[in-house]
Amino acid sequence: MYINSLEVGNFRNYDFGKIEFHDKINILYGDNAQGKTNLLESIFVCGTTKSHKGSKDKELIRIGEEEAHIRIHLTKRGVGHRIDMHLKRNKGKGIAIDGVPIKRSGELFGLLNVIFFSPEDLRMIKNGPSERRRFMNMELCQLDRMYLHDLIEYNKVLMQRNKLLKQISFHPSLKDTLDIWDMQLLEYGTRIIKRRKDFIREIGGIVTMVNEKLTGNKEHIQMLYEPDTVIDEFEKKLKNSRDRDLKFFSTSVGPHRDDLCFINGDIDIRKFGSQGQQRTCALSLKLAEIELLKSTIGDSPVLLLDDVLSELDRNRQNYLLDSIHDIQTIITCTGIEEFIDSRLTLDKIFRITKGKITIEK
Repeated sequence: MYINSLEVGNFRNYDFGKIEFHDKINILYGDNAQGKTNLLESIFVCGTTKSHKGSKDKELIRIGEEEAHIRIHLTKRGVGHRIDMHLKRNKGKGIAIDGVPIKRSGELFGLLNVIFFSPEDLRMIKNGPSERRRFMNMELCQLDRMYLHDLIEYNKVLMQRNKLLKQISFHPSLKDTLDIWDMQLLEYGTRIIKRRKDFIREIGGIVTMVNEKLTGNKEHIQMLYEPDTVIDEFEKKLKNSRDRDLKFFSTSVGPHRDDLCFINGDIDIRKFGSQGQQRTCALSLKLAEIELLKSTIGDSPVLLLDDVLSELDRNRQNYLLDSIHDIQTIITCTGIEEFIDSRLTLDKIFRITKGKITIEK
C-alpha cells in the first residue's frame, strides 16, 4: 500500500498544496512551524477521519475560510483508489471513496492504513492512560470494523448515561431508566473488553521480541492489558457503583477506564522505568504496530514519522530506519543532514516553507 499523491486546500496553513510521493522514502524538511506536520496530519485524517492531535474539524480549516479539502490517490494491492474529504466549519465532514459519497465515516476505516509516530508518542508510556487507550482504539478501528461500531455505540451510551445521571438529581423518578442504559453499556463494553484482550495478546508478543532486539536481549518487556473490570464482574461492579455514579454524575466502571501496563521483571516501566526504557518501549510498540498490520491485512501500512528521529539516539535511529526499508514512509525533519550517516535511500525530498512545497529530488 502506498500513497501516490496528496492535495490539500485551505487546510491549516495551506491555501493549496499538491505533492506526489515515492512509494518508499519521502522527506519533508524545513524550519519549524512551516507546515510539515500539517501534511502528515491531513494524511492521518484521510485514513482515520480524525486528527492525531485530537483537533476538531473546524480547527483544521485555514483561518478565515469556511471549508477545507483533502484528496488522496493511493494504491492498495495493485488497485488505485481516491479519497476525497470535505471539512466544514459548522457541519459534519463529507467523505467520498472513488467518487462515491459514504454515509458513515466508519466506512473509510481500513482503506488507507496509516501509523503516525511523533515525539509525543515517545512519552505515551509514562503519560496518562487516556493516551494508551487512544492507541488501542486507533489501531483496532483500522483492523476491525466491528470494534469501531461497538466503540462508537459504547461512547454514545456512555454519554447518554452520564447525562441521565445528572438529570436524576432533579428528577429522581428517572432512576428506573438507568437499567436500560446499563444493559447497552454491558453489551457493547463486553465486546470491547474481549477484543482489546485479544489484541494485546497478539501485539504483546511482537513488542517483547522487538524490545529484546533493541536492547540486545538485556530487557524482557511484557505488555499487559489492565481492564477496569473483567467481563464476568462487569455487571456486578456497574450495579455496585451506581450510588457513586449518581453522586458524581459520571460512570465510574467500564472499558473507558482501561489501561496498558509495561513491565520489565517486576518493574512497572510507566512509573519506575528510565526515560530510555520508556522510549524503547514506545518505539517497540510502534514497530510492533507495523508488523501486526502487515500480518493482519496482508499489506504494508503507510508510516508517518513526524520529527521523531531527532528524539532518538543513534542506536534506536538505526533500528527504526532498518525496519522501514520495505514500506512507504513519509518523514518530517528540520534538515536532511541527520540522514548523512544512515544507509537509508532518500527517494524523494521536499522542502516546506510557509505552506509552500518545493521538490528538491
